[in-house]
Amino acid sequence: MHVTFEEAQKAIAAAIKKAEETGTQMCIAIVDSGSNLKAFARMNDAWVGSIDIAVKKAKTACYFGMPTGQIGQLSQPAGPLYGIEHSNDGLITFPGGLPIVNQDGILVGAIGVSGSSVENDHIVAKAGAEAIGLSDLPAHPGAPEPGD
Repeated sequence: MHVTFEEAQKAIAAAIKKAEETGTQMCIAIVDSGSNLKAFARMNDAWVGSIDIAVKKAKTACYFGMPTGQIGQLSQPAGPLYGIEHSNDGLITFPGGLPIVNQDGILVGAIGVSGSSVENDHIVAKAGAEAIGLSDLPAHPGAPEPGD
């Protein structure tokens, strides 16, 4: 089961709207459950370097079924996933990538956003993911609880 093209377009539109509300210029990537690029948008004046980061954030969230910020917490020095960013042709382990899960708890894709602070990237990604009516994944074993 994959995120549809129509859902991907809806998520991108919602993310662009949130980016405009925050006064940011973003790159937004949607991948399907196989981590293949489904849809992409680069807003005017968004950094060229953010293209690769947005795609890798989406892939990272999809590969591991958790927000990239959680992976970042686990990959700090002395953490259980230290060095993971060197796997899979490079991962992004800071906020802005979120898995997209359907109402049955099945991973259907992910969104990655880059172009501003990681806080803004996360806010814009969340708006995109929530626009298609899909929920977060259940807690991943070993992942820190939100706020930890």
